[in-house]
Amino acid sequence: MSDDTTPAGPQAGDGLTCLVTGATGYIGGRLVPELLDAGHRVRCLVRTPEKLRDHPWAGRVEILRGDVTDAESVARAMDGVDVAYYLVHALGTGRGFEETDRAAARIFAGQARRAGVGRLVYLGGLTPGCVPGHELSPHLRSRAEVGRVLLASGVPTAVLRAAVIIGSGSASFEMLRYLTERLPVMVTPRWVHTRIQPIAVRDVLRLLTGCARLPREVNRAFDIGGPEVLTYLDMMRRYASAADLPRRLILPVPVLTPRLSSYWVGLVTPVPASIARPLTESLRHEVVCRERDIEQYVPSPPGHPIGFDRAVRLALQRVRDAQVTTRWSSASVPGAPSDPLPTDPDWAGGSLYTDVREREADVSREALWEVVEGIGGEHGWYSFPLAWAVRGWLDRLVGGVGLRRGRRDARHLRTGDSLDFWRVEEIAHGRLLRLRAEMRLPGLAWLEMSVDGDDGGPVRYRQRALFHPHGLLGHLYWWGVSPWHAVVFGGMARNIVRTAERAAPPPRGREPGAPGAATAPADRGTVSRPVTGRGLKP
Repeated sequence: MSDDTTPAGPQAGDGLTCLVTGATGYIGGRLVPELLDAGHRVRCLVRTPEKLRDHPWAGRVEILRGDVTDAESVARAMDGVDVAYYLVHALGTGRGFEETDRAAARIFAGQARRAGVGRLVYLGGLTPGCVPGHELSPHLRSRAEVGRVLLASGVPTAVLRAAVIIGSGSASFEMLRYLTERLPVMVTPRWVHTRIQPIAVRDVLRLLTGCARLPREVNRAFDIGGPEVLTYLDMMRRYASAADLPRRLILPVPVLTPRLSSYWVGLVTPVPASIARPLTESLRHEVVCRERDIEQYVPSPPGHPIGFDRAVRLALQRVRDAQVTTRWSSASVPGAPSDPLPTDPDWAGGSLYTDVREREADVSREALWEVVEGIGGEHGWYSFPLAWAVRGWLDRLVGGVGLRRGRRDARHLRTGDSLDFWRVEEIAHGRLLRLRAEMRLPGLAWLEMSVDGDDGGPVRYRQRALFHPHGLLGHLYWWGVSPWHAVVFGGMARNIVRTAERAAPPPRGREPGAPGAATAPADRGTVSRPVTGRGLKP
């Protein structure tokens, strides 16, 4: 080979070292096992490594703590990397998100070039070719700019541009699903007539994985899509058919602007307005593939690309089988608290209000834990459903996530899961579940549930609600809602224990009348007080 010959790309069979950013998100969390199955080594750069701890592939990857806006942590992550996947964006973070995306992309590109990374791969948004950049939605405009920054980095880059991604748990699919299932008669915005080329998430992952082995001379963007071009109206009607729903009556009206559409979507679906707005704004323009050049480098196997109807059926089957591995809500809500629970010695000041409930249970630890881990979603919160529903609606009215996110899995939780308007901050299976609030609050809040004891003695359920107020408004909020705590939190503790006892017999040796058997569950009451300074134990 002469000196001026362009080197060939990595050869098949040579496992590559791949850096994945956004591994706690929807696409990143699914791409990691695909790369592992393809024989690659994977390193994940995440802000909160604990969120990956319970993923089935966590023990097979290297996990580094860091952020794409921090050049130092990105530099560490790039060391020895062959392929770096950029799967993060500032969707829904409010004003200034374009500058955040721009700065992060420049840091990522610069550190990749300095580290000698062989390739960058980015998943962006499909943009219409005939629309000037300044007329695009801010979301699409920012995604396009990130692609340009990476392509100009000096590192061979592949930018994959997709429109609507159809897969269980994706924000686009959840929006389509809930709009179609909940509204047999719909008054819809005019963008339902926009032509779109949706793509199945399985094809997105296949193409992202295949891009790791592109020849080094490839430095360009590729349009990716499924085999069909549909309007959103077509998609809703065909979803109804695939889901065996009666035909939907859909009445488009021209007065629903993208802003009004986002509130309408936020009202009907679990997707909050902050995320629904950029999604609906992106539907104003036709997004159809102008080329399919990716096929020259990553050919489609038989049965691919997957058609819309099959993609919907596959997604619905995943939902019904409770096998949704990641969801759109896998990533933390922008602006939600991310600090860990204040404990001594990490937390050294301020007020912390607590509400503590304890009850004995005539049931095994396993049976009680099953109820605790199954909380939320369709099971609800075991007390005063109207109060929880009202709190969820109020949260959505002020732009929060509300209660509609539900659960990824009806029975099992893992660290980082979204759970209605909570996030699983810590879970020690069989013993402890700690949730961090992501609703709009004048402070930080946690709800902690634990199961103690063994089958040879008393089994005890312990519940703590904690609130760290921000300013006077935070203190007023706590004292304003504290009169309801006996009903909400007291009823919750009582009903969790009762539900477990009704579902399972008492442990052996603790049947009614047996020596040491409890005659009635004991409620140890509540503590509702501010704690200041050090000394708080978890």
